[in-house]
Amino acid sequence: MKIAVICANGKAGRLIVREALDRGLDVTAVVRGENRSAAAKAVTKDLFALTAEDLKDFDVVVNAFGAWTPDTVGEIPEAVRHLCDALAHTKTRLLVVGGAGSLYVNPEHTRTVAEGPDFPDALKPLAAAHDKALRHLRGRRDVKWTYVSPAGDFQADGPRTGAYLLGGEELTLNSRGESVVSYADYAIAMVDEAVGGEHVQERISVVGK
Repeated sequence: MKIAVICANGKAGRLIVREALDRGLDVTAVVRGENRSAAAKAVTKDLFALTAEDLKDFDVVVNAFGAWTPDTVGEIPEAVRHLCDALAHTKTRLLVVGGAGSLYVNPEHTRTVAEGPDFPDALKPLAAAHDKALRHLRGRRDVKWTYVSPAGDFQADGPRTGAYLLGGEELTLNSRGESVVSYADYAIAMVDEAVGGEHVQERISVVGK
C-alpha cells in the first residue's frame, strides 16, 4: 500500500508517518521544505500546488494540514477542497485530520461541541473552519473521503497507549467520562483506517481508552 502524508513535518503528520512505516507501508512525505519526518521518500511541494498527477500513484492520501492563526485558518477548508478536486473520480482515498468542534452532543444531531456554552471563543474560528471542510466533504460524491475527528482534548505530547475507541458523529467519552486522545494513539487509528478503508464517505471519531 502506498500512502502520501501531506504536511508530514507537523506533529500529527510525523506520527502518522512513523506509525505507517512501522507497519511496513510504503510512505511518502509531502512537505514544503526539508523533510523532517521519518519517511525516506518525499515530495517537496506546497499543498495548494499539488496536482492529480502528483497523487495518482497513491492508494491513500492523508491530509494532516493544520492552521491556527486568523490569517491562515481559512486555508483548512480550502486545502480539503483542493485535494478533493485533485482526487475526484479516482480510486485514491482521502483521509483528513479533522476537528472535534463539529461532533454532535445530542442524538438528534442538532447541537455540536462548538455550540456549547463552555467552548472557548478563541477556538471558534478554528472549529468553524474544520466544520466548513467537513461540510464540503459531505457534498462530494466523487471522492473516497474519510474525515477523522479527534477527541475534545487532543494531546500533542500524550503517550502512545496503543488503545483507542472508535466513534462516529457524536462526541464519545471513555470509561472515565473523558474525551481525550493523544496524537500518537490518533495516528494508530488513522493508519488503521488507511489500511482497512471501512468508513469511506463517513466521519469517524477517536477517543483514547
